[in-house]
Amino acid sequence: MIVDSWDYLLNKTVKICQPKGLYHASTDAVWLAAAVNKVKMGDAVLDVGSGTGAVALCLAERFKDKNLGIEGVEWQEKLVEAANLSAAANGFDNVKFTEIDILNKRYKPCSFNHVISNPPYSTADMPSPNDSKAKAHNFDKTSFDKWIDFCVKSLKPQGKFYMINRAEMLEYILADICGRLGGIEVFPIFSKPNDVKAKRVIVRAQKDSKTPLIIYAPIYVHNADGTHSETAEKVLRGGEAF
Repeated sequence: MIVDSWDYLLNKTVKICQPKGLYHASTDAVWLAAAVNKVKMGDAVLDVGSGTGAVALCLAERFKDKNLGIEGVEWQEKLVEAANLSAAANGFDNVKFTEIDILNKRYKPCSFNHVISNPPYSTADMPSPNDSKAKAHNFDKTSFDKWIDFCVKSLKPQGKFYMINRAEMLEYILADICGRLGGIEVFPIFSKPNDVKAKRVIVRAQKDSKTPLIIYAPIYVHNADGTHSETAEKVLRGGEAF
């Protein structure tokens, strides 16, 4: 693969390879990384559908002092190659990416303290003519169920699950984790304060928890004038948790 496109995350503290013509990570990955909490020294982290590695790279930077073992699994070989190049470019020896058929195979079941995922999200949109982008964006309901099953089965007891998706996918996420995970927290993300509909949701949950579901106040990406909100600046540039 010819490396012809490099970009930066977290105010240029993280370098990421995003080759031309393939799926590119978006700010969704940075928001998802900001949801990860209660990390302990030496925790094992799995990024399911890791793409070019943005979520894992953000976590490696944010928790540099925690000696985490971060792994990413992805079904597109070229994206795995790009992600491993990024890990090496940043000196993240604790981060590695592996190619695997997420829908039909298992990867180290019951092995991870944190499982995070920014999965394909669209069941209705016209697929992109670009094969890499179509695989990253378009999904059917059966495949989505298998994807979440992969995530849940990868968790250790008391392990934590994190997912970002379009707001309209919330019902499917909750249906798939209900009875399997508890302590469910929902974070609706709006573009601006005057928007009536959330654009994205982040769902955080925990294995073996009985804590009731919580829906938090909206998170706004932009102010009314279109500038980034204070929260967005802290997350997207500062790499902080929200």
